[in-house]
Amino acid sequence: MGGERHSRRRNLWITGGAALALAGAGAGAWAVVAAGDETPRTGPLSASEVTRAADGFLDAWADGDTEGAAGRTDDEAAAGRALRDYRERAHLSPKKLSPGAPAGSRVPFAVRAEFAYDGARAPLSYDTALTVVRRPGDGKAVVHWAPSVLHPRLGAGRRLSAQETGAAPVRALDRDGRALDTRAFPSLTPVVDGLRRSYGKAAGGRPAVELRVVAAGRANGDAEPPAGQALLSVGEGTPGRLRTTIDPAVQQAAEREVALRADASIVVLRPSTGEILAVANSRGSGRDTALEGRLAPGSTMKMITASLLLEKKLADPDKPHPCPKNASYGGWTFHNVDDFDIAGGTFRSSFAASCNTAFITQAGKIADDDLARQAREVFGIGERWSVGVDAFDGSVPVEHAASKAASMIGQGEVRMNPLTMASVVSTARTGRFRQPYLVAPSVDHRTLVTAKRALEPGAHRQLRELLHTTATSGSAAGSMAGLTGDTGAKTGSAEVIGQKEPNGWFAAWHGDLAAAAVMQRGGRGGESSGPLVAAVLRAVDRSR
Repeated sequence: MGGERHSRRRNLWITGGAALALAGAGAGAWAVVAAGDETPRTGPLSASEVTRAADGFLDAWADGDTEGAAGRTDDEAAAGRALRDYRERAHLSPKKLSPGAPAGSRVPFAVRAEFAYDGARAPLSYDTALTVVRRPGDGKAVVHWAPSVLHPRLGAGRRLSAQETGAAPVRALDRDGRALDTRAFPSLTPVVDGLRRSYGKAAGGRPAVELRVVAAGRANGDAEPPAGQALLSVGEGTPGRLRTTIDPAVQQAAEREVALRADASIVVLRPSTGEILAVANSRGSGRDTALEGRLAPGSTMKMITASLLLEKKLADPDKPHPCPKNASYGGWTFHNVDDFDIAGGTFRSSFAASCNTAFITQAGKIADDDLARQAREVFGIGERWSVGVDAFDGSVPVEHAASKAASMIGQGEVRMNPLTMASVVSTARTGRFRQPYLVAPSVDHRTLVTAKRALEPGAHRQLRELLHTTATSGSAAGSMAGLTGDTGAKTGSAEVIGQKEPNGWFAAWHGDLAAAAVMQRGGRGGESSGPLVAAVLRAVDRSR
């Protein structure tokens, strides 16, 4: 003993029927009996027996011969399972096994192994020991199986396991391939964290890993905390590179504008593709209202409701349309802001002024599920968008009586956020829903959601006209001043119980750029979120 075992194996050949003495005579001498002699070996183990039994086990283990090594123990089944666990669960392979001098039947040995897991590699060295015994039945000298043979910290009910310590890190990039710096763009902190959770491995990243002693019978990744301490930790992981659709110039403009306001959130999209160009919240790395908020959208919802009325021929931009000071439906009375009315007005004038009653008066002419179906089938609301990070894709539930009327003007149980409203105004511009996304579907081969149908062409043309009128001479005109050409916009104010000022909403497009924002407790949308959206659109316009 005392030599090193380097993936080698000895073979003992016995020829003929005669016994071949392998050790000197004397008490306890070890011998191979003649073929056919089934007399069990008995008596104390000789030093030679201990040496050969230990050597045989260590050589087979070093060679990767699991069955051979297990067969040299007194519990072949348990040893086989443990040796396979060592290789397959712990991801360890012995590179050098160096036995020391035996102390009776106990043989200490040093292990130098290599840990290799999903591209991560690290050496692991430790000392342990084995004990040689006579196997019941035939008395052959074999290794007494115990988990500690593999590692001294292993006891009954314990095994080694390689475990990832978290998601693989991601180096998020903008659309041009430059790193997204969350110090410069603090609003993107939760976005980058979400990308790490979703795309670490898909982006080619590798998480940090540990080798731990865990409870036997538990699969890797189980929630139960592992027993003992980590035996080995491998780095901090290797980040993958993930290109996003974020446009740094647009993001910079959005960050600058929300920083000037309290409780403001904005999302900027490209209507022709659905690419998310910017996401910003005035809370910085806090709650991500822009993507995950669930707020009543107020009158910005009228874009969806108007599309329904136009398709059903219940409204026409230049035909007379009622806009009284108040209107009742389902037992509730609904009012316009400051109780204004438009005598002899058209649907265009009512829409541009954001007249609530122009919509409430039509509530009895639509079915309870019409608005929910329009939102889903044309605008893709509630269709489980696969954006690339956690996001809420809106909700327009089926409502009855007064609640149905409230939904038509963006109150009641309708819930949106800047992402969904930026998508709605984008669909209003193009006529067809294109699911917003932050990471291209080619990265993980996911399928983007599509809406069941496009907006009917005539209704689409009319809706665009209504939104353009609102942007140029209606409630959005003050904010949109200076933005010429292809424009459209809608204002909104959403009342919240217990809140003195409403949440201010604004959604608009300028060319192939669309944005929506909300300022919680900001007051009227045209005066709060309107300047925010318009400032971002102007900044981008000047930079191009």
